Amino acid sequence: MMEQLSFFAVPSPCIGVCQSDSRGYCMGCLRSRDERFNWMNYGELQKQDVIRLCSQRKRRRQYAAHKAKQLELQTQQAWYALQLDFDGQTAVKDEDVDLTGFSLDE
Repeated sequence: MMEQLSFFAVPSPCIGVCQSDSRGYCMGCLRSRDERFNWMNYGELQKQDVIRLCSQRKRRRQYAAHKAKQLELQTQQAWYALQLDFDGQTAVKDEDVDLTGFSLDE
């Protein structure tokens, strides 16, 4: 397949944070080791594909962080709900309170 000519070179997505995460992706640009080492040998279409993959990885990472934050908030809410349950009973509901014979006119 012949590569289409492009007017501008595809710049490297490197942001200078050159450390790998536990899965081997750069923590800055989210490229794999092979993608980083072979960047200069890639054609323009391959570079564009790598950038597309990096964008997908970033969205997945953001979604995972969002889900983790939601889980943390749910855990905190459950913990606070248990703290409000002083006697091991559920909160008093309006229908549980008997106001028969109560008056403010005493």
